[in-house]
Amino acid sequence: MKANCWEVTKCGKEKDCPAFANTRLNGAHDGKNAGRACWVVAGTMCGVAVQGTLAQKIGDCAKCEFYGQVKSEEGGAFMTVNDLQMMM
Repeated sequence: MKANCWEVTKCGKEKDCPAFANTRLNGAHDGKNAGRACWVVAGTMCGVAVQGTLAQKIGDCAKCEFYGQVKSEEGGAFMTVNDLQMMM
C-alpha cells in the first residue's frame, strides 16, 4: 500500500475525515479507503476547514501537493474523477 493523504500531510484529522472512512474507494491508487483519492470525497478535512462537494473543491484539490504526488506516482494508471466516482 502506498502513502495516504493523512500520512503525507500529517494532518491528524483522519479519524474525522470522510476520506479515511470511505471504504468504497479502498485500493484506489493502492491506498487505504479514499486515502489516495480524497479529492472525490465531499466533506474532507483539508487545511483548516471542511471542504464541500467535488464541484466546490476540485479546483483547490488540483493545486494540492498530495494530488500532484499521486498523479505523478500513478502515471498512466492515474484514475480520472469519473473513474473514481464509478467506484463509489
